[in-house]
Amino acid sequence: MNTESLITRDKKVIWHPFTPQKYMPEPIPIVKAEATCLFDAAGRRYIDAISSWWVTLHGHAHPYIAQKIFEQASTLEQVIFAGFTHEPAVRLAERILEILPAPMSRVFYSDNGSTSTEVAIKMSVQYWWNRNEPKRNKILAFNNSYHGDTFGAMSVSDRSVFTMAFHEKLFEVIFIDAPESAAVNYDIPWDEIACFIYEPLVQGAGGMKMYVAAGLDNLIAQCRQHQIICIADEVMTGFGRTGKLFASAYMSHQPDIICLSKGLTGGTMPLSITACNQKIYEAFVHDDLLKTFFHGHSYTANPITCAAALASLDLLLTPECNKQMQRIQQQHQQFRSELQQTKLPVRNIRVLGTIIAFEIDKGKDEYLNNISTVVTRMVMERGVYLRPLGNTLYLMPPYCITEEELKDVYKVILEILPEFA
Repeated sequence: MNTESLITRDKKVIWHPFTPQKYMPEPIPIVKAEATCLFDAAGRRYIDAISSWWVTLHGHAHPYIAQKIFEQASTLEQVIFAGFTHEPAVRLAERILEILPAPMSRVFYSDNGSTSTEVAIKMSVQYWWNRNEPKRNKILAFNNSYHGDTFGAMSVSDRSVFTMAFHEKLFEVIFIDAPESAAVNYDIPWDEIACFIYEPLVQGAGGMKMYVAAGLDNLIAQCRQHQIICIADEVMTGFGRTGKLFASAYMSHQPDIICLSKGLTGGTMPLSITACNQKIYEAFVHDDLLKTFFHGHSYTANPITCAAALASLDLLLTPECNKQMQRIQQQHQQFRSELQQTKLPVRNIRVLGTIIAFEIDKGKDEYLNNISTVVTRMVMERGVYLRPLGNTLYLMPPYCITEEELKDVYKVILEILPEFA
């Protein structure tokens, strides 16, 4: 492969996501990936310590998932999902409903995390409209939240660099702070709220901020007292990332709707799920055709993506995968203790499941802190791929990462941190 030619061609035709276009660093051509590692055109290896934007659960190019994708593509690759059905979609829905921590009744398929939250918001608002209670139309969300980049998802996300250009176009939302203790006391117009959307326990793109499970549990309980629909955005936290299969399992009070994507297909194909309980579903079962849920996507429940998700579940629900997750968490805990004993410029070191995060104590705590690009460059020179959120450095590795590979990642982090003292 002519690397220079590929980069030149890329610059002429590609607009990369979340990337300032002026003075953009040259993209690195990746030609192969296997297990935990990415390989560039020059043969250099990089440990993918963030699972390629949190999606790759079992490692890259997993042969079992690849085989199931091939088998499905050879029989049924796509069919419109309005008026038709197929085995992979039905089986995946059955299996997901079996393992969710809340009693859900139906699965609605879409394409990505942002659309899964859009579906949840629309379901919730129309639920009250279908019940002839249109005054229940306000939405409750947390400060520092991030639920996606489409307009509804942006509206229920914190007003930040991600949404700044669109503030006048976003609908009004009531924002509150995530709970810092079990005691929660919010001054909220409860009877006007249609739904409450939240990232359970970890606010991902907002800087891997972690908050108290007991506080969230009590807030969900209050919402339930006022019949407010609760939406758990488990796009990032789902499928074991927080130490339990779903972060909602840390709470006794459960949501009415759960949004899933990212790790759903093991990082191989775009797919998302919005699962809802029977109460939500029944509001749409009506003689009045205007109360239909008019939402869908061309690739809804694509058979190949469903087959990939089923294969990923096969791998996820094994004792071996559970052992790998526990071992990663133990290693993170040990590394946290090691960091705490140093005089390196880090603070607020936190661990939950397979996630470890901390702030590099230099500059402002914000997404635009240029430490991110500096860290990425430094660690890639040492064979590791990280992409900090501003000055928040985090690890969220694939579950297949070996003990030695994870130690190598920690070693690289310890090597570069003195540069920021």
